[in-house]
Parts: sequence; C-alpha cells; structure tokens
Amino acid sequence: MIDQDLNPFLKRIADALERLAPNDKKTSDLNKSDAFVWHAGQDSQNGWLEPVEKVNRLPLNLLKGIDRQADLLLDNTKKFSDGLPANNALLWGARGTGKSSLVKSVHALINDEEPNKLGLVEIHREDIHSLPNLLTILREHDRRIILFCDDLSFDDADTSYKSLKAVLEGGIEGRPDNVLFYATSNRRLLLPRDMIENERSTAINPSEAVDEKVSLSDRFGLWLGFHHTDQETYFLMVDAYAIHFGLEIDQEVLHSEAKEWSVTRGARSGRVAWQYIQDLAGRLEKKLNN
Repeated sequence: MIDQDLNPFLKRIADALERLAPNDKKTSDLNKSDAFVWHAGQDSQNGWLEPVEKVNRLPLNLLKGIDRQADLLLDNTKKFSDGLPANNALLWGARGTGKSSLVKSVHALINDEEPNKLGLVEIHREDIHSLPNLLTILREHDRRIILFCDDLSFDDADTSYKSLKAVLEGGIEGRPDNVLFYATSNRRLLLPRDMIENERSTAINPSEAVDEKVSLSDRFGLWLGFHHTDQETYFLMVDAYAIHFGLEIDQEVLHSEAKEWSVTRGARSGRVAWQYIQDLAGRLEKKLNN
C-alpha cells in the first residue's frame, strides 16, 4: 500500500483518537466568570467547570416575605467572602418560596459591592458522587467559592449522601477553606420519611441507623426555613415585580388577577407570583429586563 492510499486511513484514526482525547477547551479557570456549572464527566475524573455568562436571578430587594432568611444568609456569606469563619447553609421548606433565588441574589449583591470577589459553582444533584474531584480543583485556587446544590435530597438505596457528609465535615481533608456549601431542599432532613422509618424498623440498633442518616443535615451549621406565603405577602411580591418592571396596571385589577392566578395554581408563593407577572407582561407586550 503506497503513502497516498494510507493517508485517508491514517486521518480516520487520528480523528477517532482526537474525539476520545479530552477537549482542551474544557478547562476549569475560575477567573473566567463569577458563576460556573460543574460537569462531572463520564468517569468523575475528567470534570470541568463551564462559565455562566448570565445567571438567572433577581435583585435581592424583589424577594419579599423572606427578610429574616435573607439577612442571615447575607451575613453568613459576607463573613465567608471576607475570609472569616462561616457555616454551610441548608435552605429548606415549601416549593417556590425563594430558596435558590436567595442564594443567587446574595452572591450577586456581594459581587456588586466588590466585583469578582466571590465565585458561585453549581453542582447538580446527580453529580454529588463527583464532589471530591470538584473540591480537588477548587482547593487549588485562592478565590472564595460558594458551592451550590439546588433541590438536594436522597432516595432509598442512595448512598452518595455518605460522600457528602465526609466532604462537609468528617473527611480527612474536609472542606477546603475557600469553599462554602449551600444547598436547597424541600426536606429538612434531606431524606424521605419512609427511608428513615425503614431504617428504624430493620436496623439492629434503630437509633444508631436513624442518627446516621439524620446527621447529614447536622453538617449544615445554618438552617433557614421557608414556609408558605400568606395573601398579604403574595400581593407585596406582585406589587414589587410590577413596579420594578414598569407594568402599568391598576393595583386593584393587579391584585384581583394575581389572586385568581394563585387559586388556579392551588398555592401562593414567589414562584407563582413570578409566573403571573410573566403572563401579565406578555399580555401587556412588555419585556422583563433586569
């Protein structure tokens, strides 16, 4: 076979090897952005951080009805960003009450006061098993990072919570000094009640088995509870959105429509208020630009 015949064959081999090789563009440079999403990779060893150019968030002053939670989380985050001791935080409670929005808004406020001071890295629930590898990468940087997992919970037969426990407090290396872990969950104990009850009924020592699972939540030094919204607070949310985005509508009509919207959804929350505002803005042909 002459060289001319070999060239196409060799090119196909080179292309195949290039596809199998790690992508040089997939690096983890924490100076590229203020926010990142962690991609674990196929074997949890070749993960990388994808910069996020525009974070989906709202100004902190638009998050109504959670003033106490906002003050506590902001204070904790400021201490951490200033290099002072701070606690991992668990934001738990009812759906749509502003848990994840609060984390992103607090992060934005810190960087508004001092640009590029604090990074935000989101890790998806299904990638918790790759957490040790991610922390190895973050440990190599000086930048202070909020590591954020939205809607964190564990189901039956899921043992990845043990890795999280070790990383938060109990491991040999532990959590890097430049990393703080924030998580949101609908469950205060992060585990379903039937999972805990099953451990209690089948374990040789029920109390020890339950303590093993409940102790995951104990690794979070700051617990912030979020509860269902009353109608007055719900109207405050709607009013704040309407004013902020310049939606011209009579307040009585606004409240009447917002109330009807919440009835059809069977709930009052920040999420429901935001969904109504999006519908209203669409009808008024008004874009919602922060």
